[in-house]
Amino acid sequence: MTYALYYSPSTAAMAPHMLLRELGVEFELRRVDTQKGEHRNEAYTKLNPNGLIPAFEHDGMILWEAAAICTYLCDLHPEAGFAPDVGTKQRGEFYKWMIWLTNTVQPDLIGWFYPDRYVPAENAEQYKMTMLDRLMPRYAILDERLRDRDWLVGDRITAVDLYAFMLSRWTRNMPRRARDLPNLRRLLDRVMARPATQKVYEIEGIAEPFF
Repeated sequence: MTYALYYSPSTAAMAPHMLLRELGVEFELRRVDTQKGEHRNEAYTKLNPNGLIPAFEHDGMILWEAAAICTYLCDLHPEAGFAPDVGTKQRGEFYKWMIWLTNTVQPDLIGWFYPDRYVPAENAEQYKMTMLDRLMPRYAILDERLRDRDWLVGDRITAVDLYAFMLSRWTRNMPRRARDLPNLRRLLDRVMARPATQKVYEIEGIAEPFF
């Protein structure tokens, strides 16, 4: 069984990278230099025609989309417990939170970072503030979910927590940040303290603020 994760530091590849480290499986880490435009070259777009990070290879099969990669890895390694058992109500909650994070929260983050994709340059700052106003209530939903629990699904860490950590981290330099919410902050601290997370930060060369 051969795994390879195509990544660039501090991107959507972080959650799959964290999960691979948590699983303790062997894998190849293949860096794609987005500063040089390698994510748009022919070699990479044969893997991911969207020209986006990450891509994941398993014995010749290619996956795109960080949430899909995480869910697939959970299915390949059910013994690790990073997703609830298939067919359970908790598994349904796992799907709910994972898809909500990637379908509802992540697009607004992309809007903040790349307003030029959506509006003329003169409207960019206003558009970013609109995205921020939409994002903070999303993070408040996570904060409320964590009011009386340690993890988003069930009573142990899952891939959903890793994904929420990644997307929360993306707010670190915004005027309002996910870490400012007390219950969510506890989750971020908990995930940050894990050896797998520490290893990912070391390998990807991520500096403070960590989230």
